[in-house]
Amino acid sequence: SQSSRTSTTTTTTTSPSPSSSMLQMTIVSPFDAAGDAESDTATASPNASGGGDNNSNDDEVEDNGEPLDLTWDNVEKVLDTMRSYLIQDGGNVIIADIDGPVVKLELQGACGTCPSSTQTMKMGLERGLKERIPEIQEVIQSMPEGPPLNEDEINVVLDGVRPFLDVAGGSIGITSITGVDSVAPAILLKMEGASASLNSVKLEIAQRLQRHFMMSGLRVEWDE
Repeated sequence: SQSSRTSTTTTTTTSPSPSSSMLQMTIVSPFDAAGDAESDTATASPNASGGGDNNSNDDEVEDNGEPLDLTWDNVEKVLDTMRSYLIQDGGNVIIADIDGPVVKLELQGACGTCPSSTQTMKMGLERGLKERIPEIQEVIQSMPEGPPLNEDEINVVLDGVRPFLDVAGGSIGITSITGVDSVAPAILLKMEGASASLNSVKLEIAQRLQRHFMMSGLRVEWDE
């Protein structure tokens, strides 16, 4: 007799691996001027490249909320979680140096010359870094080397706005320069004529001077 062969097909249903589930994180913008940051929710997928490599997430900031050690790599990882907010405004940030518990950061692009760069550094970056790396005592802004703060260099900037002031029937001059070698240098200017009451003109001049000298804490004041 002819023997019969029975082929049995087994269907196996595999449930999704926990590693492929979506991990939800809350990203908080550190750049709210009022200090009350609004939160946006973003969804990120853990690394599921296969192979069961337990070190597959080594390049990501741990999301378990535990403190991180103060190392160059960990500072870089925490900055990566905040960098997108700077890039949206045309800027960026890099680590200039780590001196003991003090981290020096350099703001680049539009953020480096923004009048609110100090607020960005203290309210945003310093707060975010200290929350994840408690060893950090202070975060300070490192500025690239700029021209010396003297009358000739100030006049380089003022000469760019003097033609406009002349047309408007005004003029501008340097009253004094103080604190050249201190952490809070100041330029005192005097504007005369019809343009002296235009705050928008004064703001533009101050911003041009800050971009030119690239000095942290430089103040531009007006002799009324």
